[in-house]
Amino acid sequence: MTDDAPAPDLRASDADRERVAEVLRDALAEGRLDMEEFEERLDATYQARTYGELAPLTRDLPASGTAVASVSLTKDPATGGGWADRIVGGDESGTSTWAVAVMSGFQRKGRWTAPRRFNCFAFWGGGEIDLREANFADREVVVNAVAIMGGVDVIVPPGVEVVVRGVGIMGGFDHREEGVPPEPGAPRVIVTGLAFWGGVGVQRKLPRAERQRLREERRREKQALKEERRREHLERAERQRREHLDSAERHIRQLEESRRPHDPLNLHGPHQERERRPGER
Repeated sequence: MTDDAPAPDLRASDADRERVAEVLRDALAEGRLDMEEFEERLDATYQARTYGELAPLTRDLPASGTAVASVSLTKDPATGGGWADRIVGGDESGTSTWAVAVMSGFQRKGRWTAPRRFNCFAFWGGGEIDLREANFADREVVVNAVAIMGGVDVIVPPGVEVVVRGVGIMGGFDHREEGVPPEPGAPRVIVTGLAFWGGVGVQRKLPRAERQRLREERRREKQALKEERRREHLERAERQRREHLDSAERHIRQLEESRRPHDPLNLHGPHQERERRPGER
């Protein structure tokens, strides 16, 4: 421990906890922590009371804004958070090009590259194609889904354009996400295929990290509202206490005045007439 480091048994402030939470959020965005580790450490952060409880939560993480030497085993495209960084092009096959579920299920989710055309088949089963954290092999990708007495769910992030061209026979394709204006540079996802006694659904959801960030913001807003209500309650209680004390003092003064003897002739008051001197009449 350096001389500048606070003593571990000192009480941590809300600002200290927020600084640790910011480091954890950066680590989650950079892939240093998975969602489970992030949630565990974040819960421990807001429950911490001292610096000694906060320090281990970021001991293996770089501080926010600190430059870290990069270790590159494969040259991946730089990720800047925009759609241009997620449309990687080049390899047409992507990470996976097909999936089959026969009385079972399949999933494609997390960090993967969606090909220009992804074919999937579900018979008495179900599948999930999650594109929220995926890269795209092209600006336009096609999901060809065949669902027979089964179902396939396609999950896209906000901003992506969705076009549904599938055919339903005693089944159907979900068209609710069609017509939503896309963000500039966002890819187009075309959902096509056949649904026979089954269905192909399209949902638009936020990425997990974004949902966690929004939950954090809502939690802080609720906490701030709770503190504001608590302050208002304390101020109201203080005003009531002062009013009660003032009322009690007035009552005591009235009681004292009521207990004074009745003296209409002021016999018990100070004698106002001066004594007559000898010789005066």
